Amino acid sequence: MGSSTLAEVLGATRAVLFDFDGPVCDVFAGSPAPDVARRLAETLAGYDAALGSKARGTDDPMEILRLSPQGGEPALRAVEEELTKAEVTAVKLAGPPIPGAVAALEAARSSGRKVAIVSNNSTACVRAFLMLHGLRHLVDAVVGRAPYWPDAMKPDPHSLLLAASQLQTHPHECTLIGDSVTDVEAAKAAGGPSIGFANKPGKVRALGDAGADVIITAMATVADELSPP
Repeated sequence: MGSSTLAEVLGATRAVLFDFDGPVCDVFAGSPAPDVARRLAETLAGYDAALGSKARGTDDPMEILRLSPQGGEPALRAVEEELTKAEVTAVKLAGPPIPGAVAALEAARSSGRKVAIVSNNSTACVRAFLMLHGLRHLVDAVVGRAPYWPDAMKPDPHSLLLAASQLQTHPHECTLIGDSVTDVEAAKAAGGPSIGFANKPGKVRALGDAGADVIITAMATVADELSPP
């Protein structure tokens, strides 16, 4: 972890990029990820039995999406479309935003910074959640995963660079708030700082080891730092 403080990182930030699943929404809270993964594995097995067996070994839907191109273009399309549908359903059952997330979005906006959500989830599911909770006006850009291109998901910096371009802000001035090592790696690859959100025990160390510039354990901390005294 860097020796920066939250004040230093945010002070040099012109755009705040929020990862979605973790910092803003617990996507699979009401529709458990292992159930979704099991359905995706069955879909993939319909195209490639061996690949389907491999997919049954994980309960992470994103890992199955990453595997799916090995089954050919039709398999990738089927898994992507089924996962997107499952995510849109899931966010409607996910419950309210993560505590402190709305305050953080509002504070980032009212501080004059640009705001984007940058996610490995589908754009459709992020938009559905923002609309459901009346948050769309707080976000300047939504960049979900590139359809049918799982290799572009974080840790690849593709979505961060796209968000920076849409916000007309240099990637070095875009700070990503994320709860996973892949978020920190993506921010590093894009050339910008990252704030690690350690929302589970053990994450402080993992995010620190990955090189997060600063680590928080509550989203409200971001709101407090960005709000006028």
